[in-house]
Amino acid sequence: MTQSDFQKKLQAYIHLTRFDKPVGIELLLWPTLWAVFLAAFGRSINQATQASTALPSVLPPWSILLIFALGAILMRAAGCAINDFADRKVDGSVTRTKGRPLADGRLSSKEAVAAFLVLSLISASLLLWLPLEVFYWSLGAVLLAFIYPFMKRYTHLPQVFLAAAFGWAIPMAYVAVQGSSDMWCWLLFIAYMCWTVAYDTQYAMADRDDDLKIGVKSTAILFGRYDVVIISVLQTAFLVLMALVFYHYFSQTSIGLIPVFALGLVAILFSKQNKACATGNPMACFNAFLDNVWVGRYVFLVVALSCFWIEFTAIA
Repeated sequence: MTQSDFQKKLQAYIHLTRFDKPVGIELLLWPTLWAVFLAAFGRSINQATQASTALPSVLPPWSILLIFALGAILMRAAGCAINDFADRKVDGSVTRTKGRPLADGRLSSKEAVAAFLVLSLISASLLLWLPLEVFYWSLGAVLLAFIYPFMKRYTHLPQVFLAAAFGWAIPMAYVAVQGSSDMWCWLLFIAYMCWTVAYDTQYAMADRDDDLKIGVKSTAILFGRYDVVIISVLQTAFLVLMALVFYHYFSQTSIGLIPVFALGLVAILFSKQNKACATGNPMACFNAFLDNVWVGRYVFLVVALSCFWIEFTAIA
């Protein structure tokens, strides 16, 4: 293989795993880190309550943050590889995806499956530095990551399977930090699923005409003319559930209800997205989907800055 051929093959693998499109990485990464921070905060609350002492450090170990960040990046890449394998026969018929490496022949099906397995194994190796219980939970993540790309052939709810696959990092984070999941873990998980189904429906709205032609199912097709209304309901559910989670963790601390009120900016972002989607323009819907990266970043900043504020005001 010449250097030119190697560069072309490397570029094809980068396109397969979407490392050239970091928005998808961020949509998985930031919520994973929300969970790590909130799980660490919850652990500190539990320890302080049981021992009747002052609140210990509320910040998660940096090693846990790094492991989950790398795991999110690697599993998202693995998910993209198996997604392209599942869609290899239809991507060529969709305007937006006909340039993907399996659709245009730059990579073979075997190479895509191999990429999925290698990335999954590398991600699994990170579990060696986490409690054994996290390994058992990770099996669910791998199963969901493998099956969700195929769901669009059998159900109009593939976005729900995507949300579960992406969101499975949340209970894993709680188990890694606290030793078990709790009610607040699952409220956060459900909130994340509502948000993910909403933004992935926006994504599917951009492809709806092509999907109808080739017989691929999606929530955008299922919701039909009520798509923006249902997206709004899901976004509202996300905001309500996140407000409950923030109230539980922060209302009795020095930062009070500021994190809850901070969600108002997310509501404004959602309103802007829905106005764009209401036009029915595919590119407007796709841009609304892309805007969700700012939701992930912003909520992470709210969570992280709240935890750091409480940590350092407690020390002072």
